[in-house]
Amino acid sequence: MTSPAYLNALKAFEAAARHQSFAGAAAELNVTAAAVGQQVRSLESWLGISLFDRAASGSSRLILTDAARAALPDIQEGLARLSLGLARLRDETAHAELTVAVSPAFASKWLLPRLEHFRHANPNLNVYLNTNWRTVDFVVERIDIGVRYGAGKWPGLTAVHLMGESLFPVCSPNFPLLVDGKLSIEALSQATLLHDVTAISDFPGWQHWLSEFGYTGIHAENGLRINNSAAVLQAAMDGQGVALARSVMAHDDLAAGRLIKPFGEQRSSLKLGYYIVFRPESDSLSKVQTFRDWLMAEAALQS
Repeated sequence: MTSPAYLNALKAFEAAARHQSFAGAAAELNVTAAAVGQQVRSLESWLGISLFDRAASGSSRLILTDAARAALPDIQEGLARLSLGLARLRDETAHAELTVAVSPAFASKWLLPRLEHFRHANPNLNVYLNTNWRTVDFVVERIDIGVRYGAGKWPGLTAVHLMGESLFPVCSPNFPLLVDGKLSIEALSQATLLHDVTAISDFPGWQHWLSEFGYTGIHAENGLRINNSAAVLQAAMDGQGVALARSVMAHDDLAAGRLIKPFGEQRSSLKLGYYIVFRPESDSLSKVQTFRDWLMAEAALQS
């Protein structure tokens, strides 16, 4: 097997193992499922072993053999190292590519409204946004840099603090229960409470905020629950209720007057925050440094 064929076969195997199907690998690699299957069979023939246990699966789902399962992490790491090496070679050339991983809500409410500034300043750096609900594997999915929300510790990644955050109620400036732009606690008890139930461990909610400021007599668990921070704010802007907003997410809507803070500056501080994350070996890439510095400068403008 020649070197190019060897690498192509390894890529086909890795993608098929990750997707557990030739069809999923084919869609990712932009080839046919038959081509992926042929690449895998060629690799098996060259190695003299089976990589997938066909007999153990009664469906199209691929099951790794014990040997393949043991080798897969090393192959994935090797492919990632090759990708990083190519990135270093391309780093100083025109039309370098930067893959950025962020949550859909952070992308829509904070990053995308600012990204045009970065693109104007760096016209030769092509940005690909990987927006995903799940936590992506930087090695497997070839991520250069990302922004994550949490306590600042993720295995295998360097984390640099970007922004802190606080919680406070927001609503539409046209919310019918407002009096002179303010809500009384009695009015809040009549309003629909909008809950951000994004899957973050130990994330405080309405009960936490109400208790901190001594407000009682409100059924804090009632209302509308939404598992998307951007959708929570949109519901508030549409007048559907009062949201407990995260300051970073709500910043631009508050500045534009689409939302107001009906309880003023009564806000709860959070221990969690936003962090720039990247693999330690990517730190020396100029495209990673450029994007990291830009993120820090944009965050400083908001503080």
